[in-house]
Parts: sequence; structure tokens; C-alpha cells
Amino acid sequence: MYVIIIGVFIAVAFLIQTVLAFFQIRNFARTFHKVRQDGRILIGKNPRRFRSGSLMLVGLDADDRIRQIQVMKGISVFDRFKQKNTYNGELFIELATDYQTLHKMRRTERECILNAYRNFINYKTNNLSFSDFDTSGPNLLELPVFTGIFNKTKLMTQKLIRR
Repeated sequence: MYVIIIGVFIAVAFLIQTVLAFFQIRNFARTFHKVRQDGRILIGKNPRRFRSGSLMLVGLDADDRIRQIQVMKGISVFDRFKQKNTYNGELFIELATDYQTLHKMRRTERECILNAYRNFINYKTNNLSFSDFDTSGPNLLELPVFTGIFNKTKLMTQKLIRR
């Protein structure tokens, strides 16, 4: 009986998370469309699994000046984009390469700006790679701890098969 109750609870929690994630994705699509109306967009990301991550949309005009910045940061599906007006009108390249300005930002925002700058440079030099578009973040099973365990298990099975 308890197994059924726990199973129903897990199913309901999963359904609620799915619905809330849908609303978060819809918020992203609307914000992206709104920023895109003003010009080009740079996306900076700082994905984290167990800590607060962030996503930044930087709207640029034709002269690469910042028109608006939208930032979403947090760890839950309740997070939404917030406007950041601090750097409007500045050249994006100057902002991303100014150590003093970057040092004053929070770490998550700084990493987003630097990721967007890397994407901007790769775009300008026609040097985009798959990792520039990959949003999956790190795969936990590819961490050195797990790869070491997998390799040891593989060696042990090969030794057993040889016997």
C-alpha cells in the first residue's frame, strides 16, 4: 500500500515539475522574442547541476552596443528573466574585456558575459563549434570518478573472460 502512495506522490511531483518547466520555457521564448525585436542577441550560459546557474540574453544593436540585458539565475523552475539596465549603451566588446567591470559583477553574471563574448568572437571569426550550441551541461557519468570505475569494471570483466 505504501509503495502505491509513494509511486503516486512521485508521479504527481514529476507532473508538477513538467508543467512548471513548460512555463519557464515559455518565459524564455517570450523574452527571447522581445529582445530579438530590438536587434541581434548573444546568449551567455552558466549551467550548473547542483548550484545556482544563470542564463543571459544580451540584445545588441548594429554597432554592437548593448540595448538590453535579461538575466535568469537560480536553481528552480520558478526563476524568470529580469532586466538589467546597468550596461545599456556600452559596447559589448569593451564590457567583456574590461577587467575592472567584470570583477565588480557577480560570478554567475561574469561567466555568462564571458561565455557570450566567446560565442560572439567565434561567430565573428566563423569558428563556431558544436560545444557553442550544446546546452546539456556536463554529463555526470563522464566525470573522472565514474570513468575510472567504468574502466576498472571493464578490465575486471576482460580478465574474467580470459580465464
